[in-house]
Amino acid sequence: MELEATDGYGVVLVTATSQAEAEAIAETLITAKLAACVSFTPIHSIYTWQGQVHKDQEWQLFIKTDLAQFAALVAKVQEVHSYDVPEIIALPIVAGSPAYLQWLGEQVRR
Repeated sequence: MELEATDGYGVVLVTATSQAEAEAIAETLITAKLAACVSFTPIHSIYTWQGQVHKDQEWQLFIKTDLAQFAALVAKVQEVHSYDVPEIIALPIVAGSPAYLQWLGEQVRR
């Protein structure tokens, strides 16, 4: 399979408290053209918050986007997210199939 280097595309990880919140975040980002695709799945998280260890069921979002839109994406997630400090981290896409990367670029505003 032919792979192509990306032009600043990435996957942004965000956790949400419920499936409904994950869907609301996803729809908001897609509608605003800040993401080409958002996939999500249930996960179990263990973390420290305000000095206490928490064990929670959460939903992990995988947001495929143009990282040039990262600041706008962060602002939009924070508008609709219920957490005080939501996880919002970006990982670069190093390479991908040319057809998928073209589609991704067409879906996200520049």
